[in-house]
Amino acid sequence: MRLAVDPRDGRVRLTLPPRASLKKGLAWAEEQHAWIATQQARLPETLPLIPGARFPFAGREIEIESVPTKPRTPKLDQDRLICGGPREGLERRVERWLRGEALRVLSAETAEYAERAGVSVSRVSIGDPRGRWGSCASSGAIRYSWRLILAPDYVRRATVAHEVAHRIHMNHSPAFHRLVETLYEADPTPARHWLRRNGSALHWVGRGDAAA
Repeated sequence: MRLAVDPRDGRVRLTLPPRASLKKGLAWAEEQHAWIATQQARLPETLPLIPGARFPFAGREIEIESVPTKPRTPKLDQDRLICGGPREGLERRVERWLRGEALRVLSAETAEYAERAGVSVSRVSIGDPRGRWGSCASSGAIRYSWRLILAPDYVRRATVAHEVAHRIHMNHSPAFHRLVETLYEADPTPARHWLRRNGSALHWVGRGDAAA
């Protein structure tokens, strides 16, 4: 039996071997409450998108400023995100803006790398997957996590180069990794390491309360 606390949402997962007793497994998990509490205490802090909040954006930190007399659509002014309209729904408007920026930037960078690789991409879309930062289908459609817009530019661009390279190599062979490095024009290893160290914290941006 194995217990794990997901760093992306704080949920506790119990894995049982085949034919194991669920009742005994749950009882064992109950006995591990101290360990679970310790692991959950180490989780990243929630970062709600409320007035005054500072959050990462493309390698820098920006602050949400609520100005009710300004237009509802948020507007970036240096290191401030000016958000107009009523306080109600502000969080949704900020996340919608972030998703729009992510799609805009990731679409442009995907087109850039696709042209460099001499391949076509049928569609670029975004979502909020739990396990992947990007995926490339055999149809040529590429899908990214919108949270990449929160990461530094070099991390996001390395992820784009990775997915575009899958348009030629649908595997992770040495040839694939050489192509990623060629497209990216640098070693993508630091970007992968950054996501391993910091990626889970990006999943807590826009969340108001820690998972139970």
